[in-house]
Amino acid sequence: MSGTTSIVIFGASGDLTRRKLIPSLLNLFCKGRMPENWQIIGVSRTKISNEEFRTGLKESMLALAPEKFNDEHWQVFAPHIGYQSGDLSNIEDFRGLDARLAEYEERYDGPANRLYYLSVAPRLYEVTITNLGEAGMVNENNGWRRAVIEKPFGRDLPSARALNKAVHKALNESQIYRIDHYLGKETVQNILVFRFANSLFEPVWNRNYIDHVQITAAESVDVAHRAGYYDGVGVVRDMVQNHVLQLLSLVAIEPPASFEADALRNEKVKLFSSLRPFEPDDVRKYTVRGQYRGYRDCTGVTADSQTPTFAAFRLYIDNWRWQGVPFFVRSGKAMTEKTTEIGIVFKRPPHLMFPLPPQQHIRANRLSMCIQPDEGIHFSFQAKVPDTAAEMREVKMNFNYTDTFDELAIPDAYERLLVDVLKGDASLFTRGDAIELAWKLVDKILECWESDNPPPLHTYEIGSWGPEAAEKLIDHDGYVWTMGC
Repeated sequence: MSGTTSIVIFGASGDLTRRKLIPSLLNLFCKGRMPENWQIIGVSRTKISNEEFRTGLKESMLALAPEKFNDEHWQVFAPHIGYQSGDLSNIEDFRGLDARLAEYEERYDGPANRLYYLSVAPRLYEVTITNLGEAGMVNENNGWRRAVIEKPFGRDLPSARALNKAVHKALNESQIYRIDHYLGKETVQNILVFRFANSLFEPVWNRNYIDHVQITAAESVDVAHRAGYYDGVGVVRDMVQNHVLQLLSLVAIEPPASFEADALRNEKVKLFSSLRPFEPDDVRKYTVRGQYRGYRDCTGVTADSQTPTFAAFRLYIDNWRWQGVPFFVRSGKAMTEKTTEIGIVFKRPPHLMFPLPPQQHIRANRLSMCIQPDEGIHFSFQAKVPDTAAEMREVKMNFNYTDTFDELAIPDAYERLLVDVLKGDASLFTRGDAIELAWKLVDKILECWESDNPPPLHTYEIGSWGPEAAEKLIDHDGYVWTMGC
């Protein structure tokens, strides 16, 4: 026998377990990608039996995606799932869990590997990791021990540093997998392949040919039932500090020496270190904060709330490749549509021989990387309209995942990331120093926004692309926010 692997999900009664983790693990099982001799143990305060836990998971999957549920596979998969009630603040409950895991592991020869997934509230991260350490459950004398920690990792730089320090008391950095599900999306992973496996694009991927970069992460839904939580967080902590900056890093990093985790993550740290810090005057000049109309009427939101539901920034990277190239990022709730897109806007030709009407610009070439919902890459360029002297029209070359790989279903982001944890590949997970550098950047913005003299909080309409001030932020030489997906 080749040993065992135990997957322990803390906070197993939560929404993430039912919607993402168990369906992803089931898919891995169906594809033959689970390790040999494995079990899943859910841990939560609720007192239920193994069978009740399994039944609840099955009912959730049938309710959420019945077309994807295969009862034949479930009948084989479900017996591997168990449940144990426990209090994360009680060290004895951890010792009881350890004994249960050991009982299973002793049936087989070989290493006893364990994956601990913290699907719990952020306030419970530290106590959970601390008690795992106190109970002797993270030493790697007889197999690897890995802990997956969900976002948010801190709410500012001091809290992120404190959490890193607390986690490192029990775990080595190599055991920590800070997960950002955006990095598990196929198109996000394809950014690196697109850049570094195609010699056509990398030579022009710099300040000499690119005018600016746009990153949009828009959500059409409002805060809904999350209003009470969201009002203490806002869009910068919820989306920009993690998802948006991770996308920016993949677009802008230098080529790593290899695709190994440390090489890739070292380049990310270099990139984050090169982001130009914001001074108070920069915050007022290069950032826009907004709040959709009606947000303050939501249950759990204060009547005078200043929490932004929309943010737009103009960022600069002070290095050789990107000096002087603005990166425009925006993210918001209750916007026109749900979409995440990266736009690479190239410089216009330095001289145009074709006649154009006065004050009209030729449209710049634009490369659009569509992350969601329709994954693909699209390139726009100018073509001559037939039967005209020199009239031009923008046309596109399109690549859509569903058209090209129709026989291959795009896996859920969690499915890809979970298999990487099981393999010990940390390439798509954020390292502690990168987390702190990202907070260092956005903290300067938040300090100004939350000061006694903040920049204006603009109101925008539900179903729009955000406040008008965001359009003015990007308005230079006739450029505007554009969507190419």
